[in-house]
Amino acid sequence: MTISPAVDATLARESDHTFHIPVMGTGFSIDTPLWVAPYGISSVISLVDDVLIEQIRKHHATREGLPFTPITDDHPDPRAARITAYLDLLDDLVTERSDSLRASPFEPGSPITQYFEMLPETDLKHRYRTMLRTTDPTERAMMEKELRAQAIPGRIDCNIMTKLNRVRFKDGEPMPDNFSDAMSALRGFANSKISAAMVFSAGLNAKLYTYASEFADFHPDENGNLKKQIILKVSDFRSSTIQGRFLAKRGLWVSEFRVESGLNCGGHAFATPGYLLGPILEEFKKNRSELIETLHAAYMDGCKSHNRPQCDRPHPMRITVQGGIGTAGEHSFALKYYNVDGAGWGTPFLLVPEVTHVDDAHLTKLMDCTESDVELSPCSPMGIPFWCLRTSSSEEARKQRIADGTPGTACPKGYLRLNSEFSKEPLCPASRKYLQQKLAQLDALPEDDPQVRYDREMLLQKTCICHELGGGVSHKYNINPDAKTSICCGPNIIYFKRLAKLEEMVSHIYGRLSLLCTTERPNMFIQELRLYVEHLCEEVEKYSAGLISKTPKQIEEIGRNLQDGVHYYRMLAKRIVGEKTEKFLSELTTLQQQIEKALLPVKNETAS
Repeated sequence: MTISPAVDATLARESDHTFHIPVMGTGFSIDTPLWVAPYGISSVISLVDDVLIEQIRKHHATREGLPFTPITDDHPDPRAARITAYLDLLDDLVTERSDSLRASPFEPGSPITQYFEMLPETDLKHRYRTMLRTTDPTERAMMEKELRAQAIPGRIDCNIMTKLNRVRFKDGEPMPDNFSDAMSALRGFANSKISAAMVFSAGLNAKLYTYASEFADFHPDENGNLKKQIILKVSDFRSSTIQGRFLAKRGLWVSEFRVESGLNCGGHAFATPGYLLGPILEEFKKNRSELIETLHAAYMDGCKSHNRPQCDRPHPMRITVQGGIGTAGEHSFALKYYNVDGAGWGTPFLLVPEVTHVDDAHLTKLMDCTESDVELSPCSPMGIPFWCLRTSSSEEARKQRIADGTPGTACPKGYLRLNSEFSKEPLCPASRKYLQQKLAQLDALPEDDPQVRYDREMLLQKTCICHELGGGVSHKYNINPDAKTSICCGPNIIYFKRLAKLEEMVSHIYGRLSLLCTTERPNMFIQELRLYVEHLCEEVEKYSAGLISKTPKQIEEIGRNLQDGVHYYRMLAKRIVGEKTEKFLSELTTLQQQIEKALLPVKNETAS
């Protein structure tokens, strides 16, 4: 049987907004859809912390006067059930608020007026303005009715970090794979009633991707519609092709590739071997049609081999970008030059209290922070560089524990218990139990060994991000007033110095006003290149110090790719920055010189 995707399928009809709000920690965007989806804005929530999710479900059910029955650990499938129940509640509340918005009058300050006023300059916005100028009551009433039908809500998308797939234990024995954290979260999402997308990040997980194919909502219905989409967060084109083909062979379509800067982002940073965002987007731009054709062919074969209906033409596929975008000009350039379908704005929304959850004390810290306060840190127990605010209460508590001679955390939730070095049941590398054993192991090694000193230093940096990234919402909703808070802002935060309303941030994105505190902010491409030059210098330093690091060949590859990126940006400078071309080129020259200088020790050693 062959079916065709419906032209007017729900998931093919996107809101007119050209931005989305990515996932931010476990708690910052945990209920963001409630506040933005009615206005047509899609956002992403994390499915890591099902305990926090259950607490937030209780908060909103109680607030709305709805019945709440707790899902306890005695439930046969508690993690998945909590996620399903929460997503169903969010769906009900967003639907209710969207219906209320559409029913509101077209008058100044009303919800439906806010909806259309926040839109970018599109045909829909033009029709709205035409309606406002219409004086004939009958004609205006007809136009209002048509506009109300177009006021569609944004999606309640969800995120799973594919590497966070902790095996669950019962009575000291591992439970079946389907009860691992990522699999349970996927099941909770798939069993919910929402029409939304699952954002897979952190790379390919074969078991998880294969498991997704077992759920009907990821496959077309009889009308060719996909109730559940798949979005892959990727760092380059090659990864997109590999992961997309893997899914396609299992009869799963990737509806969006979300390209993220390797370093100029918030949260975990997945550095590429020197591939920069501009050249990566150029590759997507040139090869987009080929990517769709390649994946559709594999998808057809996958559907056939799994006895599923085949689609004679591809489902819609979007390409979006995120990471370090901070001005309307950068947003517009990405859409117009690279032909991407949208862009993610994360870090600036931490200063929009009606949208995300940062407690008052940390809002002040974010507004006051400087470049030295935002660090690409080794604090993540996953061993992946992680952007964090150094002045957060989480960091203060970590340092105090070290000063008190009791480094490590109590590990209250254990979502990062992934290390089996010392026990059958894995431990979190930030936990006190793991640190005690690992530090004792290092104490038995020569103190003057640079690798031992380095390993000890990195070990003591680890902190409890899986619990403390929910500290902000725990404070705001009085769930745990004593919670410590970790903030995973990206370096872009230092250019935003005041709180903003949702309407203001949207206007900033579309160029109707500016929320930047300075005109000296570097272009996003320059900022990313600077971060990669710092990354290159750090790798060279580690190599020169004899630490376990990259090989000379790998370091030279990073440098070579960065130089290729510099050349690419030189060719495109005027299109990127217009009148500021001279400054842009000067910054490129300086960074190119730094790349060449950084590579000298490695080149000299390999030459000798």
